[in-house]
Amino acid sequence: MSIGVGIIGGGIFAREEHLPAVEASKDLTLKAVYSRSLKSAKTLSSDTSNVDLYSDDSGSGKGYKDLLERPDIHAVIIALPILNQPEYIRAALSAGKHVLSEKPVAENVKDAADLIKWYHSNIDTKKVTWAVAENFRYLNSFDHAQQEVQKLGRVLGFRVRLYGNVQAGSKYYETEWRKTPTHQGGFLLDGGVHFTAGIRLLLGPKDKITRLSAFTNQLQKHLPPVDSVDATMKTATGSTGTFQVSFGTTLTGSEWTVGCEGGSVSVSGSTITTNIDGKEEKTEVQDERSGVPPEVRKWGEALAAGKTNERQNPEEALADLELLELMLRSGKNNGAPIDTKYQL
Repeated sequence: MSIGVGIIGGGIFAREEHLPAVEASKDLTLKAVYSRSLKSAKTLSSDTSNVDLYSDDSGSGKGYKDLLERPDIHAVIIALPILNQPEYIRAALSAGKHVLSEKPVAENVKDAADLIKWYHSNIDTKKVTWAVAENFRYLNSFDHAQQEVQKLGRVLGFRVRLYGNVQAGSKYYETEWRKTPTHQGGFLLDGGVHFTAGIRLLLGPKDKITRLSAFTNQLQKHLPPVDSVDATMKTATGSTGTFQVSFGTTLTGSEWTVGCEGGSVSVSGSTITTNIDGKEEKTEVQDERSGVPPEVRKWGEALAAGKTNERQNPEEALADLELLELMLRSGKNNGAPIDTKYQL
């Protein structure tokens, strides 16, 4: 039986990523779209005869609550501004709908932990499930690199370097909630949780991050409150590494490297480079778009099987968020070291 789905949110990511991913899934059928305005909802559906549109300005019987009351809609994908998401997640779960919500799990660790506690205390999680999206966990390149890391023994160190220069006028910048952020960290929070998820995946649970220290900066006036972070991290096994991310620099480069006793593994785009005994080998591993198609597909498969996908557990997203929040907090305190609490 195909699972009826509603997409909640009419933004760029919902339109360019979630919509085609749902349409490509054998287990999911798009039934409805909700957005704050009807104009926004219409951007997700060129064929309104098959997909019903809901919005706050569509009149009686056409709001979010009405969508949730439909018995033919079993699940929703929620992709709204960060601060708005928890309210919509609670409403959908309370209405008995499965949820896949976009990262981050919440705006801050406290709200995320409270929401997860509420979920386990108030929802029958065997019947109604909450998953949090993180497409980096579905990139073939990272899966391949993780497998290579596991072959090479004890982790000795690691580094993450990701540099960009977000320009005013770019499509993501021009979304109002990103342009004038009311959530902590601005672009660093919105984009940075992808990168913390990435390094957590490569290191694995044995080398979970236990302590970190960071300096933050705002290099570009149009990217408040901060757009850059340089952090050092320590793992449960005692290895250390660096995490350098900027959305406002002229520095260039994209690199994820884990050094182990038996050699090192690096990820740069779709290129995986292993270096063992001085012998370098490069492998091209193609990702399926941004990772969203397999992410949504795996969610649909799990729902159809009456299961959950462990990579989409809210606790995983909380661990991603915690690292970013602790970097921001350490940066506000001149690099003061902070211990982690929610790493898995």
